[in-house]
Amino acid sequence: MLAALNTCGYDQDLTISDVTRSKVRAEIQKNLLGSEEAEAARTALCEFYQGHVVSSDANRNLSQYISLALYVDGPPHFLPRTKEEDLPPDASAVALFGKLLEPFYEKAGLHSIWERHRNDYTVAQRRYHEPLQKMVFDNEIYLKLPSSQYLGRRFTIYLDFMGSPNETDARNYGTDYYVVVFPAPNPPSGEAPKSALKMEQIRHTFLHYELDPLAEKHYSSIKRLEPLLQSVKRAPLEESFKTDITLLVTECLVRAIEIRTSGTKQTPEAMRLQAVDDAVKQGYILTKYFYTSLLTFEKDPAGLRSLYSDILDGIDLKQQEKAANEVQFVMATTPELVQLSRMEDRRILVTAEKRLAAGDPKGAQELAQQAIEKKIGDQGRALFILAQVAVANKDREAALGNFQKAIQATKDPKVVAWSHVYLGRILDMKEDREAAMSEYRAALTSGVDLPEVKAAAERGLQQAYEPPAKPQ
Repeated sequence: MLAALNTCGYDQDLTISDVTRSKVRAEIQKNLLGSEEAEAARTALCEFYQGHVVSSDANRNLSQYISLALYVDGPPHFLPRTKEEDLPPDASAVALFGKLLEPFYEKAGLHSIWERHRNDYTVAQRRYHEPLQKMVFDNEIYLKLPSSQYLGRRFTIYLDFMGSPNETDARNYGTDYYVVVFPAPNPPSGEAPKSALKMEQIRHTFLHYELDPLAEKHYSSIKRLEPLLQSVKRAPLEESFKTDITLLVTECLVRAIEIRTSGTKQTPEAMRLQAVDDAVKQGYILTKYFYTSLLTFEKDPAGLRSLYSDILDGIDLKQQEKAANEVQFVMATTPELVQLSRMEDRRILVTAEKRLAAGDPKGAQELAQQAIEKKIGDQGRALFILAQVAVANKDREAALGNFQKAIQATKDPKVVAWSHVYLGRILDMKEDREAAMSEYRAALTSGVDLPEVKAAAERGLQQAYEPPAKPQ
């Protein structure tokens, strides 16, 4: 999938990437020049890619395709392994890319190119074997917590030369944890430093893999700390940390462990304490408490699983609220590495649509509003649901505004098309026929291939919409 994106304008940090990336790109280009069918398949892919740009940040655009790649089968068909509503939210918007990838994979000869470079990936894997083994061992020794106990959970690392070596993509989908690393070129000495291997980012995700289950198990103990969320409203944290106390508590503990185990025995304690202070000023307000608790934990023979509850219970809520209110937060912070996508979050808009269809507009509205507040899923789709709720409540102006916002916020052509249809109907009811016809025409040119949309838009062009008569 990344090889295809490299032919469509994804050039981020190409000049500092491993030479394998340039070689693969050149071989694909050669195959494209020799086949009109391959070029046609590439054109279809690239038109889709350019039509689904969500940001001027190339790596943010790439992220949605990485999400999709993690949820589709391999070549040659690239079919989703799950229902569309169970895909990560950003992957849903580009789900059709897999269908376009199949002909490109065949016509551009990607399998033979992969076979020629298979050994490059094998060599890269060997570079990671020893550092990964040491990282897992060190973590288990420090936490006194064997990772093998997590049956049914997966921690997977993918290496791919076709992305920027300055980026690392990590995410958690339910019980699955993924880290996608784009290896940097091997230095002349042949031994890559830990920073080039992205071991810090890998370890950060691995700590989440080990600690997230503990937070889930002790949810009630963590929930009592929810008042602390008010204290971080003004912090430069990602929205998820401001609305989910479980995420905030776990991230603070992860950062405390990272700071406590950083450096060497010769690292001055003052440097670690400064790192703790920096984390608190970014909004991770419990980092200092956890760091201090780890000093006691290190002397106890019991593992973190046994002491986790005691550590949580030791948090003095009033004291932490007071301390947090006195923090001078910085203006900005680095984004959290691990993108979380819980199954219940991914299904929230599907559930909202089902509530609306079941005649429960209030329930649908609450779920859609929650999706917007927590920035879950396609925001345009959430706005579309709110607009439909407004239609059900006969609030014409609210419906008009939300349908217009949905068109601007979504990348889903189905949402765009139906929003135009509904806008046309509302404008017809407001007796603005010319504006209504413009909306119906926009629905027909929205790029969605749905017979029901076409039929609804064509009916709107033929005659002004009139709401169904109420039954006598």
